[in-house]
Amino acid sequence: MAYDADVIVIGAGLAGLAATAELTDAGRRVILVDQEPEASLGGQAHWSFGGLFLVGTPEQRRLGVRDSHALAWRDWLGTAGFDRPEDHWPRRWAEAYVDFAAGEKRAWLRGLGIRFFPVVGWAERGAGDATGPGNSVPRFHITWGTGPGVLAPFVRRVRRAAGAGLADLRFRHRVTGLARNADGSVDTVTGDVLAPSAARRGTASNRRTTGAFALRAQAVIIASGGIGGNHDLVRAHWPARLGSPPADLLSGVPAHVDGRMLGTAEAAGAHLVNRDRMWHYTEGIANWDPVWSHHGIRILPGPSSLWLDAAGSPLPPPLFPGFDTLGTLAHITRTGWDHTWFVLTRRVVEREFALSGSEQNPDLTGKRIRDVLGRARSGAPGPVRAFLDRGADFVVERDPEALVRGMNALTGDRPHLDAAALRRTLEARDRGLAHPFGKDLQLTAVRAARRYLGDRLVRVAAPHRMLDPAAGPLIAVRLRVLTRKTLGGLHTDLSGRVLTPAGEPLPGLYAAGEAAGFGGGGMHGYRSLEGTFLGGCLFSGRIAGRAAARAVS
Repeated sequence: MAYDADVIVIGAGLAGLAATAELTDAGRRVILVDQEPEASLGGQAHWSFGGLFLVGTPEQRRLGVRDSHALAWRDWLGTAGFDRPEDHWPRRWAEAYVDFAAGEKRAWLRGLGIRFFPVVGWAERGAGDATGPGNSVPRFHITWGTGPGVLAPFVRRVRRAAGAGLADLRFRHRVTGLARNADGSVDTVTGDVLAPSAARRGTASNRRTTGAFALRAQAVIIASGGIGGNHDLVRAHWPARLGSPPADLLSGVPAHVDGRMLGTAEAAGAHLVNRDRMWHYTEGIANWDPVWSHHGIRILPGPSSLWLDAAGSPLPPPLFPGFDTLGTLAHITRTGWDHTWFVLTRRVVEREFALSGSEQNPDLTGKRIRDVLGRARSGAPGPVRAFLDRGADFVVERDPEALVRGMNALTGDRPHLDAAALRRTLEARDRGLAHPFGKDLQLTAVRAARRYLGDRLVRVAAPHRMLDPAAGPLIAVRLRVLTRKTLGGLHTDLSGRVLTPAGEPLPGLYAAGEAAGFGGGGMHGYRSLEGTFLGGCLFSGRIAGRAAARAVS
């Protein structure tokens, strides 16, 4: 039987596009299959903020940030916490990725036409331990054009290859099986042809079957993504170290991110590792204009908001906004409640609230310089104002008593919040402003953040009294857990070859992107330094594509 292509790539997200581009650049014929309609080309990356982890860049140096490969690797190891026998390949991938991020990554991306916003963000600031998780310095480089800007050069390369007859894009093809030939190599992909769909990007498409397909190739690359849209799978693999999974979850990814392909690969002999490692955000709010079911948006917070649990008690240090995502998640789940609160002022929301996602940042996504410069002026960005006006999770009032009435009304008084207790908490925060050497660790963190030029310019509000009427009104935001990334996945070696449970390569099968835990079956370990998801898709897709191109004749 003849081959239909040299390589079949499963999944038309960023990792699949990167792999396809590398394969076709090497002259290989590729069939790229995806269960969604063509409108969803690019997958989750389209919706992203476009943040990329880079080390020792000109953007950092211009802001006075001194970074190095050695510091980044120490931060990665302290964050990942590799401690399992199956972490051999994930650690090897992590080391290679930090080499890439501190080496050729920026030049490679610039050669593809990607540019960066000049202010470097400081995500995941850490858990207060010099050897523990977190970024010691700002490394979050925002792509000019956000997620679509990252995707654009890879979409162009694949479209160009399609025009040259090297890439065959087959949408509405849902893979349900992988088969091996007599030599044991994976060479056949089978599945269902789904009915055409006019669904807009991210919205649910039909699952009506109109036929079946079987395709053969010398190699197969799985780049099908993770499980974040499948809450049943998220809960099934939720680790005890993160408490109990919330009953009320928001989705940070569309429903088609369902993890089906991971089970299909496992049935064909692939090894899945670290399934209990996952990355979910604690600052989720319901999208007032949802695209998919349970659509949540993540607030990218500055450090000034007062963070309260559902009963109104401040979260313990160092669980401040933007510092330690999974440490905060574990604390929240053990409270017995599914939500928390930010309490802040108008000044804080105007300066510190950014919303994750390309659609929530039209100025950066549309590359509109004048609008981006407008962020430095007074007033909340337009998308933030829209949530203040229409978001179901926002309460805006002039004093703590009215604010608490609105908070209790929003949650049905479960649990009941006490206005006098909130006023005492706010007054205690305000008293700390009079003491530059005070014991309020959050105020210390805010003052330290403002020593970084990028934060002082556009990210962190000047410390002020929360009960100052001139800084008001007061704002409360109900936050819920937002599903996002799968940190474990298909076990792969440093060429992207999928391994069996015995640790041997499964001939003909490769994996990239979130399906492979961004490399090795979990190169992040237990936690992420942020800006490493898109970069992990690019890096693993590039490696798998190049390795498969070398392997096929």
